[in-house]
Amino acid sequence: MTRREYLKQAAGTAAAAMIPGLLGGRSAVAQGASTKPITGKNSLKARAAAKGLLAGCAVNAPALRSDEAYRNLLTEQYNIVVAEYCMKWAALRPTPDTYAFDEADELMAFAQTHGMKVRGHNFVWHESLPKWFAGTINKDNAQKFMTDHILTVGGRYKGRIHSWDVVNEAIWIQDGRPDGLRSSSPWMQMLGPEYIDIAFKTARQVDPKALLTYNEYGIEYDTEQEGKKRDAVLGLLRRLKTAGTPIDALGIQSHMHAGGKDTFGKGITDLISGARGMGLQVFITEMDVKDQDVASDDINVIDRAVADVYRDYLTTVLRDSSVKAVLTWGASDKQAWMNDPSQRKKDAGRMARPLPFDKDYAPKEAFFAIRDAFDGAKKR
Repeated sequence: MTRREYLKQAAGTAAAAMIPGLLGGRSAVAQGASTKPITGKNSLKARAAAKGLLAGCAVNAPALRSDEAYRNLLTEQYNIVVAEYCMKWAALRPTPDTYAFDEADELMAFAQTHGMKVRGHNFVWHESLPKWFAGTINKDNAQKFMTDHILTVGGRYKGRIHSWDVVNEAIWIQDGRPDGLRSSSPWMQMLGPEYIDIAFKTARQVDPKALLTYNEYGIEYDTEQEGKKRDAVLGLLRRLKTAGTPIDALGIQSHMHAGGKDTFGKGITDLISGARGMGLQVFITEMDVKDQDVASDDINVIDRAVADVYRDYLTTVLRDSSVKAVLTWGASDKQAWMNDPSQRKKDAGRMARPLPFDKDYAPKEAFFAIRDAFDGAKKR
C-alpha cells in the first residue's frame, strides 16, 4: 500500500487512533535525549532559521486537538506547518454545496497563535476526493467546481498562507503521454492539460501573496524511471513559465527509504538547479524515511540507517540556496501513516520509525541528522 492508497482508506484519521503501546521502544539516542538540549536555540526551527530556512512538518488534526504533548512538540520545533489531511477535498467538501472548515481553521489558529507559517495542501489532486465527486462532476461543470473550490478555500485563508500546493502529482510516466502528464486524473480527463494552468491562475487571483507550488513525488533517486519523471516535471515547469502561468516554487516530496540499493545525487541536484534556473524556489515538502528494507530488527540499527538517509539527502539538497524549506510528513512515529495497521500488515508487522521523534515524542538519531544538515547549510 502506498501513502496515496492509505489516504483513501484511512481518510487521515487512523494514525491518531493508534494504540501507542504497539509502537517500538526508544532507541539509545532517545533514552539519553534528556542530556542533549533540543529546544530553544537547539531546536530544529532555530537551527534552520539561523540559515534562513524554514523547518516544518505535516500536522495530524485529531492529535492537534487532543494531545497537549504533541502541540508542545510542534511549537518547540517548527516554524512552518502543513495540514496532513484536513485541507484536502475529501475533508473540506462533505457535499457538493457545503464546506467543513473546522479542522483547517483550528490548524490556522494554532499556527497564528504560535507564530508559524502555514503551507496549504492542496487545491487540485486526483486523489482524496469526496465520495460524491464521481457522480457529480463532469466535463460540463468540472472547471466551475475546481475554480469555485480554489476561490472559496483560498479566499478564506487569503494572506495567511505561505505557499499553496496548487497542483499535486500531475505526472505519471506510466500513462504513456509524451508530456508525462497523468491521463488517468479525473481533472485531466474532464479539462485536458489546461486544468493545471487554470488552477494556478485562479490561485494567483485569490491570493496574490501565497507562493504557488507544483508538488511531486518519486523524483529523488537516480533510477531510470525517476529520471524520466524528473524530465517530465521540468518540462511541465518550462511549459507553465513559457505560457505565463503564475508559479513560484517546486515542491519535492522526498519520501525516501533506508536499506535499499537506490542512490541519489546528480538527479536531484540537477532537478533543483533546473527549477532555480526558471526563477523558482524549492521546498522539501513531505520527507520521511521508510525503514522496512533495513536488514535488522535492532532499533538502534534501524534508527541509524534512517538518520543516515536524512543527513545525506538533506546535506545534498541544501547545498543549493534555492531550497528554502524542509518539512517532514509528520513529526512523531506515533502519527506516521506507515504505522496504520493495514500498512504494518503489509510490512510484516514491524512498526515503522520514519520520523525525527519516537512515539513518546523523544528525539531519535533522525532529529540530530536533520539538525546537522541545517547547521551545515550555507546561509540563504
